[in-house]
Amino acid sequence: MEWLYYLLLLACPLMMIFMMFGHGHGHGHGHKHGANHANHDDHHSKNFDLKVENLEIENEKLRSELDELKSIVKKES
Repeated sequence: MEWLYYLLLLACPLMMIFMMFGHGHGHGHGHKHGANHANHDDHHSKNFDLKVENLEIENEKLRSELDELKSIVKKES
């Protein structure tokens, strides 16, 4: 059951980032439809992909740290 707390701890920052991205997206900035709009969308798509990739790397680091902490706790028990 302890793993559930760790899962919630890791899920909270990810959900917050996605909520913040979704909240800021969709507000009108006066972009015209056409080539500029497509470039704008492509830029946001690449930016989003980069953010997701960075989150995946951070998530893997956190998993490694959790595994290390679990092994330390087991050794002390």
